[in-house]
Amino acid sequence: MAEDKVSFELVTPEQVLASGEVDMVVVPGGDGDFGVLPGHAPLLSTLRPGIVNVYENDKVSRRLFVAGGFAEVSEGGFTVLADEAVAVEDIEAAVVAERLSAAQEALTKAREAEEGVAAAEAELLVAEALSQAAGAH
Repeated sequence: MAEDKVSFELVTPEQVLASGEVDMVVVPGGDGDFGVLPGHAPLLSTLRPGIVNVYENDKVSRRLFVAGGFAEVSEGGFTVLADEAVAVEDIEAAVVAERLSAAQEALTKAREAEEGVAAAEAELLVAEALSQAAGAH
């Protein structure tokens, strides 16, 4: 790995969505956004739904939505293990609207049944963040 680059990989259960040497990566950590530069100290963090910004040549080169997961900084580089991820430019407004509506309906039903509320709230949080990401591109 080059001294002035970070070896970065973003993987989902289905695919490797990003892999390469980059200048910096900023992710939506569970406790707030954080950036990873070359030489970053080892770290393990949860991720909240949001956008991963990949920087090359002092500008954002890729924007990737993650629904959650984990991020690990090690001597070997920076790995994001995402539950679900998609390039921001590939987000389809119609799919987002449908997902948001379904999540809101599921939460209403879960509250009425008084069961599954936490899972329904988590899905609504992902759908809302995905909606914001769709509006950001």
